[in-house]
Amino acid sequence: MILYHGSNVDIESIDLSRSSVGKDFGCGFYLTANKQQAERMGNRRARLYGGEMVVSSYEFDEKAAREAGMRIKDFEAYSKEWADFVLANRRNDTRTQIHDFDIVHGPIANDDVGYQIRRLLAGIITIETFLEELKYKEGITYQYFFATERSVQFLKKL
Repeated sequence: MILYHGSNVDIESIDLSRSSVGKDFGCGFYLTANKQQAERMGNRRARLYGGEMVVSSYEFDEKAAREAGMRIKDFEAYSKEWADFVLANRRNDTRTQIHDFDIVHGPIANDDVGYQIRRLLAGIITIETFLEELKYKEGITYQYFFATERSVQFLKKL
């Protein structure tokens, strides 16, 4: 499958040490199968940090990754398990992963979802209300997260 990464710079080689803390699935390299989503992310980074929007394309052999024993976690939809996972990762302000997955695939906590997460963290809504509100959200976009040096070996830049 083809995955895309939007940025304000061309990614010549994936350097996990440059990733940010407090992200949905942890500190690592994020991609999407949705090219328009990658373009939106690239445009956002260019607006924030300067430069031009760049979308890098990668071929990901998921079958080979699974056969090689990569620890892969799939979240098919918004769920309590997904919410707990995202909340724990967003609260983690260190570069040390709080999980042992090499690759995680699941919904993106975009700005709308991020707003709901902030309400949940502030105690304004319960986890049940949070999940109920997400149930009616349309247009879920998914992301792929690569956490380990070993996992990025299954990405071939195109």
